[in-house]
Amino acid sequence: MNRNANTKTNPAADAKAKKAAETKSEKAIPGWLLLFLAAACGIIVANLYYAQPLVEPIRQAIGLSAGSAGLIVTLTQIGYAAGLLLLVPLGDILENRKLVSVLLFFTVAALALSAVAGSAPLFLLAALLIGLGSVAAQILVPYASHLASEESRGRVVGNVMSGLLLGIMLARPLSSLLAGWLGWRSIFYVSAALILMLALVLLRALPKRHPESGLTYPQLLGSMRRLLVSTPILRRRAVYHALLFASFSLFWTTAPLLLGSPAFGFTQTGIAVFALVGVAGAAAAPIAGRLADRGRSYGATGLALALVAAAALLPMFVHAGSVLAVGLLTIAAILLDLGVSANLVLSQRAIFSLGAEARSRLNGLFMAIFFVGGAAGSAIGGWAYAAGGWRLAMIIGAALPLLALAYYVTEGRSERRLERVSEMRAGAKR
Repeated sequence: MNRNANTKTNPAADAKAKKAAETKSEKAIPGWLLLFLAAACGIIVANLYYAQPLVEPIRQAIGLSAGSAGLIVTLTQIGYAAGLLLLVPLGDILENRKLVSVLLFFTVAALALSAVAGSAPLFLLAALLIGLGSVAAQILVPYASHLASEESRGRVVGNVMSGLLLGIMLARPLSSLLAGWLGWRSIFYVSAALILMLALVLLRALPKRHPESGLTYPQLLGSMRRLLVSTPILRRRAVYHALLFASFSLFWTTAPLLLGSPAFGFTQTGIAVFALVGVAGAAAAPIAGRLADRGRSYGATGLALALVAAAALLPMFVHAGSVLAVGLLTIAAILLDLGVSANLVLSQRAIFSLGAEARSRLNGLFMAIFFVGGAAGSAIGGWAYAAGGWRLAMIIGAALPLLALAYYVTEGRSERRLERVSEMRAGAKR
């Protein structure tokens, strides 16, 4: 009798043991897996930017009018924004590894379709689907956060985001160079092959993660509005980064126009080489993550906002295509990318500390809000450059991070305390 009693399971003890085992596993995240997740995020998110420097040759090949050429990039952005709101939240209810793999196989098909498309409707459909499938990267970021301990979450998120940022910054120069050698379709063939290999490796390499939310899909979507309304940290961080990303997109939309103008006379290859300076910005991601882990998020956020403001003010002194002007633009590009990269990691570190059960939804909301800011920055930048030239574009570009700084100084002690308490609670739960 006693033996039978002793062999009975204790649900509370079993749950405690399971939690301890999960925590031990999370703290033991291997370096190779972290590197792999960073590389995967970069490879996936690069799909959003390959077409940006190739709009003109693509437009001519598929028979699209000059007035409609913007759809080549815009539809990919629309697909990505839709995926952030409709697909990324699935990471809170579906097994993450399989969800990412399905999205990647979907992206492979979309990339292949874009590579062979001979008409405008077919290519534009493919562009929309590429954006939709590429949200797989934004499922991997909270997945990496889940694998990390509270003490190392900022470092882990920073390292993964550095890979994602490298993908963003390398995509445009890579597609420009490859198009110059093999034609514009080549980048889509190459990316389809890379994503296919990545999907197969992810299926074998990633540990499984089964969320335990118990929500249905309609309940999941309904909860997102409540999360936005009830989470001041999410709203504040989203506004910060929406304004910074708008300035970032404005600069990288108008800088190639300036460099390609008669004042500078850069070729497509020269513009691609200039874009490579942005790679330096990825170095800020792991540094920002470590600062957040040490409780220095508030000061680091202020520094990131100030860097972006300085980066937008500096190019106002550019008047002609001199060596000094190119140097100022280069410094501005580096400062801009450093500030935006740092603030992105600091923001994601803050919202991922709000609770493991809603990380995918929180990330989807955060990314969707600031992505709208980026799309607005690109549109405003193109209009401003056409209407008032480089100076007007940079005045607007500087006003955006200055607005973010003005909002930043309104952050009271109670809000900073709330952010720290969220991090402490997340650590206690683990």
